[in-house]
Amino acid sequence: MSVYKGLFLSHFGDDDLIIMGLNNLERDGDINLFFNSMAVFNNKLELIENYNKVNLVPFGEFIPFENILSLIGFKTITNDYQSFSNGNTRTPFKIKNDKVDLNLLPLICYEIIYSGKLSKDKNFDYIINISEDGWFGNSIGPMQHFAHSIFRSIESGKYIVRSANNGISAVINPIGIIEQKVEFGSTGYVELLGAKSIKSTPFMLLGNKIFLILILLYIFLIFSFNKLTNE
Repeated sequence: MSVYKGLFLSHFGDDDLIIMGLNNLERDGDINLFFNSMAVFNNKLELIENYNKVNLVPFGEFIPFENILSLIGFKTITNDYQSFSNGNTRTPFKIKNDKVDLNLLPLICYEIIYSGKLSKDKNFDYIINISEDGWFGNSIGPMQHFAHSIFRSIESGKYIVRSANNGISAVINPIGIIEQKVEFGSTGYVELLGAKSIKSTPFMLLGNKIFLILILLYIFLIFSFNKLTNE
C-alpha cells in the first residue's frame, strides 16, 4: 500500500481528488457482502466519500432467486463468487476543500438509464458516471448506453462527466451537447474546464410524475371539449 500512496503523493497535489470505481467488501456478522462502488480519495489515499451501487444488473451483478437458480448453474457475469449486494440509497458526494465546493451525484454503469429516478436529493452540481462497457463487446451496446447519458443531462439540466472503460467517455452539457468526447475503441481523456449554471428543469423537480400530470390534463381537456360540444 505504501508504494501506491507514494505514487499518488508524487502525482497529485494536496487539494486534488481521485474518483475511482472499485469492489468494496463489508461484513454483516459472519456474512461477506460485496459491493460495486465508487469512491473519492485524496492524494494520501484517504477515503473522502463512498457510494455502493443501488441498481444492480440482473444476471450481470446479481442472480434473482439466487438460492434456487444457483443450484442449476446460474452465475453472475461480473463476480463468480456470489452476487453483489446493492446499496441502500444514492446521495450526492459533498466535496469541499480549498479548491472546490461541489456536490457530485455518483452513477455507476447502467444506473444512468433510470429516467426520473436519479436521486431524491436534487442538490447536486454535476453527475459523475463511471462505466465498464467492455462486456458489450463490439456491439451497439456502448453507443446505446452513451445515448442514455445525453437524455439524463437534458432531463436534469446538469453536466454529466462520463468515464467509460472500453466505452464512450465524454463531457455532456445540460442541453445535451457533447463538449468533449473519447470515441469507442480510442484512448484519451476529457476535461471540464468551465460550466454554465442552468436552473433545474421541470422534469428534474417532478420526475416521472410529470407524465401523470399530463395524462390527467389530457383527460380533463377531453371531458371539457365534450361538454362544450354537447351544450
